[in-house]
Amino acid sequence: MFTRRELLIAVFASSVTIAATAGIRAAAPVLSSSVYDWNSMKLETTAVGARRTVFRAPTATLDELECHITTLNPGQASHLPHRHPEEEILIVREGTVESLVNGQQQRVGPGSVIFQASNQEHAIRNVGDTPATYHVFNWKSPGMKAKPGGTPE
Repeated sequence: MFTRRELLIAVFASSVTIAATAGIRAAAPVLSSSVYDWNSMKLETTAVGARRTVFRAPTATLDELECHITTLNPGQASHLPHRHPEEEILIVREGTVESLVNGQQQRVGPGSVIFQASNQEHAIRNVGDTPATYHVFNWKSPGMKAKPGGTPE
């Protein structure tokens, strides 16, 4: 015979298993107005430079808003040319980068803004002699959220 405690534990464990199997996740809290201090951001070293993750969460109007800051060492690229459904804005903080936009390489420096449209091939590379740092913002609009299995709704 099961005790009441054992029965509750079994029901809880079953619920967790069923939810995980069905791809159900707890909803992330909606991003609220915030300040992110550069000096408080954790710097993570990467194979090509460094990265600071600022935030990645749903907002009142978006399924997800993400911001990170990448620093590329001279001559390095963040990744190979690729496409994704999210639109993306990059703001160059320092250094000189070459960005693949509409099939053309374009060289830009500090203060420049790069917009990458949905599903258009893009890439970025540091073409200067010093580290290049840029802020990246991308978002998932309602209806773009991935279904279990990785395909957009």
